[in-house]
Amino acid sequence: MSETVQVHKHNPEKVATVEKVAMLAQKYPVLAVTSLSKVRASQLMAVRKALRQHADVFVVKNKLAILGLQKAGIKNADQLLSHLTGQNALIFSTYDPFKLFLTLDKNKVFLPARAGDKAPDDIMVPAGNTSLPAGPVLSEFREAGIQTKIEGGSIWVNKDSVAVKKGAEITPKLASLLSKLNIKPIRAGLTIAMAYENGLIYAGELVAIDLEKYRQSLLDAYSSSRGLAIVIGYVTKETAPDILARAYREAMSLAVEAGFLTKETAPMILGRAEAEAAALTAEAKKKGLTE
Repeated sequence: MSETVQVHKHNPEKVATVEKVAMLAQKYPVLAVTSLSKVRASQLMAVRKALRQHADVFVVKNKLAILGLQKAGIKNADQLLSHLTGQNALIFSTYDPFKLFLTLDKNKVFLPARAGDKAPDDIMVPAGNTSLPAGPVLSEFREAGIQTKIEGGSIWVNKDSVAVKKGAEITPKLASLLSKLNIKPIRAGLTIAMAYENGLIYAGELVAIDLEKYRQSLLDAYSSSRGLAIVIGYVTKETAPDILARAYREAMSLAVEAGFLTKETAPMILGRAEAEAAALTAEAKKKGLTE
C-alpha cells in the first residue's frame, strides 16, 4: 500500500494537503523553501499580501510537503527535499528566485533580542540620554562594558559603545538591557533556504542579492571601461567629449613645446619665453654680466 493511500485511509485532510502541494508545484515555475524561524503570524500575512497574485505561501508539515512534491514529479526534487527540516513555508511563485528574495527581504522586520540569540552584527548602544532612571539597571550597563553617567536623574551613555560583537551570544541580562533601550537588533522574516526553478536548484546564499553592492559593482565596471575607452580612443557618445578634450590638451601642449604660434598658443608661448628670459637675466646678473 502506497504512503499516499495510507495517509488517505487515516486522514482525508492530509491527502487534500498532499494534493494541493502537488497541484501548486505543477502550476508555478518557482518553488522556494523558507524557514519559519522567528517568523510571526503578522509577518506571514504581510508576505502573503506582498506576493498576492504572484505566489501562494503554504505552511505545511514536511512529511506532507515531501509527499506532495514527489507526487508532482518535479525534476531534481531530491535535492530540494533534503532541505525540508524544521518548520518551513513553501512559496510557489511566478517570480524568479532573485525577485522573490528581494520581496521577502523587503518585508523583514527588526525584533528585540532574546537570550541565546546570536548578534547578526555588532550591536551598538548610542551615546546620549537613555531616559532610564538610575537604579539596579546600572549594573547591566557595567556588565556590558558601557560607560554611563547620571544627569538629571537619568542614565546617560558617555559614548557610542558596542554591547556585543557580531556572532556572540546574547545573554539574558543583555537581552533585558537592549529591550529597556528599545534596541531591536534581530532582523527576522522568511528566509530562502533553497529555491527551485524549472529543474534548477539554487542555494539560499546564491539568490541573496545585495542591491547596493551590485549597483556599486556596476558603477565601478562602467567607470573602468569608460576610462579604458578614453585611453585607447574608442569613440562613443559617452567618451567623445573626454577624448576630444584630451586630444585638445595634447595638441596644445605639443604646439607650445614646438613654438607653433596660434591665437590659442600665443599667450602660453610668449609667457613661457618671458619666463625663460627673466630666468636668464637673473642668472646673468648673478655672474655680473649685466648692469
